[in-house]
Amino acid sequence: MKIQQNISLKSYNTFGIHVNAKRFVSVNSIKELKEIIASEKNIFLLSGGSNILLTSDVKKLVIHINTKGIIVNDFAADEVLVTAEAGENWHELVLWCVSQNYGGLENLALIPGNVGTSPIQNIGAYGVEIKDVFHQLEALEIKTGKTKIFTNQECNFGYRNSIFKNELKGKYIITSVTFKLTKKNHSINISYGAIKDLLTDKEKPSIKEIADAVIAIRQSKLPDPKEIGNSGSFFKNPVITIDVFKELTKKYPEIPHYVISENEIKIPAGWLIEQCGFKGKRFGDTGVHEKQALVLVNYNNASGKEIYALAQKIQQEVMEIFKIALEIEVNVI
Repeated sequence: MKIQQNISLKSYNTFGIHVNAKRFVSVNSIKELKEIIASEKNIFLLSGGSNILLTSDVKKLVIHINTKGIIVNDFAADEVLVTAEAGENWHELVLWCVSQNYGGLENLALIPGNVGTSPIQNIGAYGVEIKDVFHQLEALEIKTGKTKIFTNQECNFGYRNSIFKNELKGKYIITSVTFKLTKKNHSINISYGAIKDLLTDKEKPSIKEIADAVIAIRQSKLPDPKEIGNSGSFFKNPVITIDVFKELTKKYPEIPHYVISENEIKIPAGWLIEQCGFKGKRFGDTGVHEKQALVLVNYNNASGKEIYALAQKIQQEVMEIFKIALEIEVNVI
């Protein structure tokens, strides 16, 4: 374990933003992580780099979480607990679980990032969220170096939200996550329209067929970060009241929407952005992806500040036209 000086973080973030870390260290074990946080208090945690937009050089010690390992324990006749270390790649974990016929994560295939950050955002896609299969996680308290276990309830999961984005932000480092998955009689979810359309000839598709469908859908409309720098969905889908929704339908009767509760409606942020004319637009080296307006991209050598400026412009336009506040999902640093 060696602390390096002035390291470019371009290959450590999926936007491909070139900023420097004044000091950088990659940790491969919990022991190394404990040693670092015991001696360094001014730290910046970096995992898969899939949910951040770096706008300037990082003067704190950048700790790259690179811990690996997967452990399986039987939980019940039809359930299994899968514990993955924080540095495991999320998509590779999903594929591994599918290959073992462990059901529950298949709808979350091809989401970029690592396991350790997945509960922070309560990542979700195609009708499934982390909270639906989450059992518990282990985390190190930065201040004391002590290990704490957090249950599903203690994480306070919400839409793209958890306790680690609020009260406990910057206070813990997630070291492993345990998921409760099914070994047979899988409770599949194909409620999302695009998945259902791809699997119309399947009465009860397998978890592999669902994962394959999700991968095909994502690849058809989302850019590969290895080819075009991006961080997936840049904005959250806004939730509005039923009264606001009714007013909107007077002018936009075809507005797509999802009913959350008796008084809450979710509107696709991508649709709002597209209506404002941003889809496929390029502004120098940054822009909005041509197939998915929810995705901001780095075409070549855009700076984090340029991408953030575009995000703010989009927020302003959506507010002016629809009177809806778009919330950024990506962490802007």
